[in-house]
Amino acid sequence: MEHNMTAQTMLEEIAATALNPHNDSKEVYRIGDLAREFNVSLRTLRFYEDRGLIHPNRAGSTRLYSNEDRTRLTVILLAKNVGFSLVDIQEILKIYDGEGSDSDLKAIHAKFKTQLDALKVQKFEIESCISDLEQALKTINQRSVNA
Repeated sequence: MEHNMTAQTMLEEIAATALNPHNDSKEVYRIGDLAREFNVSLRTLRFYEDRGLIHPNRAGSTRLYSNEDRTRLTVILLAKNVGFSLVDIQEILKIYDGEGSDSDLKAIHAKFKTQLDALKVQKFEIESCISDLEQALKTINQRSVNA
């Protein structure tokens, strides 16, 4: 991460490129619009709202999400998809909102690094399991041909 990049800029870039490469200029989204776009349930969006992670406006009983909510949802889903907890996601959003300090940014950077390292270990373990299964299949195939 570049040190001259602010946390908010970093998270906006992550959000803009990681899960939503196309930029839609629509200003208001209904709950179903976002649910379809991000392939999440209505319940998931309500859960994130209940946890204070997104803040839709209301028109009667209809939830109306802004581009800001859409971007926040992108950040939330990116963080969730790479294994961050809701507490971690709240910290990430705190920095995104400009409320985090330099020490918060350093802590998030450390969490990102730790999570990346953990995912690399998992990847290695999965690749090892795949290799073991492939070898087992070769052995089974050889025995069935010789039988």
